[in-house]
This record gives sequence, C-alpha cells and structure tokens, in this order.
Amino acid sequence: MGGGWCYVKEIVMPHYAKAIVGKGVAVLMFDYRCMGASEGMPRQHIDPAAQIEDYKSAITFGETLPEIDADRIGVWGISYAGGHVLVVGATDPRVKCVISNIPVVDGYENMRRVHGSQRFHELTELFLADRRERTLAGTAGGRMPMSSLTPFTELSTWPFPSIHTIFHDIKAREAPRHEHWSTIESTELLLSYNVAPSAKRLYDTPTLMIVAEGDEITLWDLEIAVFNSIPSARKQLAVLPKVSHMSLYAKQDDLAVAGGLAADFAARQLGGNAA
Repeated sequence: MGGGWCYVKEIVMPHYAKAIVGKGVAVLMFDYRCMGASEGMPRQHIDPAAQIEDYKSAITFGETLPEIDADRIGVWGISYAGGHVLVVGATDPRVKCVISNIPVVDGYENMRRVHGSQRFHELTELFLADRRERTLAGTAGGRMPMSSLTPFTELSTWPFPSIHTIFHDIKAREAPRHEHWSTIESTELLLSYNVAPSAKRLYDTPTLMIVAEGDEITLWDLEIAVFNSIPSARKQLAVLPKVSHMSLYAKQDDLAVAGGLAADFAARQLGGNAA
C-alpha cells in the first residue's frame, strides 16, 4: 500500500489495511523516498516514476518475508497512488491484482481543470521560474503548498481548502510526519503524468477501480474513461454515490465502504477469506 500526494504511511492507509487484514490478507505499507520515515533528498520531492519504482522495491522486499506467498501479491493505491498502481500492475508481472482508489490518471488535464485557465497560466509561469533557479543556482528549487485555505491568492498544487483542513486534522491526530508541501518541480512533473497507456496493458490482471461520484479533485469522468480502456473482462468498477474525493479520508462510513470493497476484492483474488 502506497499513498498519494505528500502522504506518509500513517495517512488513512492503516484504516484501509485493517479491513484487508481482516480478510486474511497481509499488508505492507511504506513511505516513498524523500517522504516520512524514508531517506532521500530533496525532502518532499514527488517524482511519480521514482514512486512507481518504490512500489516495485516494496514488492521485492515483500517477497523476502517468510510469512508472505510471493505468488500472491497485489497492489493498492489511493489518489496519486491510485494511478501508480495501474502502472505497476501493467509493468510488473509479480502483481496478481490491482486496487485503484479515486486515482489521478492525467496530470495535465487534472491541473488545467482544477486551477482554471488564468491560475493554470500562473502555475506554468512558476514552473519556468523555478526551472531557471534549479538550473542556474544548482539547487532543488522552491517549494509550494499541497493545498491552501486561500487558493485564489496562494498558488498550491491542489487548490481545495477542504484538503488543507482534512489533512491537517489527520496530521494532528495520527500522522505527525506529514508535511503539507512539495518541491515546485513535483507539480511540474505531475503535468507529464498519464496512466492511460499503462491501463491498456492490463490484459489479464484483475483490477478494481473505486470512483467517488462527482469527484471534482481527481475527476471521476477521466477515471471512468481510463477504466473503460482496460482491455480485460477481469475488471470491476465501483462508483460510490453521494461520495466526494475527501469523504474517503474524512468520513468513516464512506471509508468503510471503500475499504470493504477493497478487502473483498483482495481476498477473492489473492486467496484470503472472501465474502
């Protein structure tokens, strides 16, 4: 199990893991490089290609554990990681099932739509200024907030006050290692992120995608389009009605529904205690 933008392993993943473990399937949660308990510099740098490699390294580590059956390993991800797992499942033959929750599937379109045309232009100008700084000064560049309470006056990656409120509540309650910022370059890298080519390679890997109806953050219509492109009969789409993206973090009832779907799917595909 890996997390999304600026996640540490304590953010919501333990709640989803509890449901999966309850079905007799073991869970390995990890922090990406440069995040949380993991090493790596610059801190809070989010490189999606590197994070996908971290998933594969976690699989390799999991294979070494005596209590783990290396022939029955699946991947679970949420938000940014919901996209990552589609790539991991398409490119690592050790993966026997994929569980993708409210995934980011097209970084450019996602950023363009959530920021609007004028703010997106300001965002790209920020990227250019930061690129010049990194190149000329030889530094890691600047940093920007993950989200902001005042998104119309402060540029952030995800311009939704609800994200700021909910993540800071989670940080105070159970995830003290969470830092609510990333390098500016991280957001620039997001613009090149697109999982559609990988989804078309999921020919025979059982895949569950969980979508929140009307998700305005990672864009439910893009998610469903990617799901429809998966050329396999071994796929399942679950659209949760009257549920938002952030409900799957903040509302225990909604989280429990998504967690139950993931747990049942994992148990069926990996040989746990399926319902």
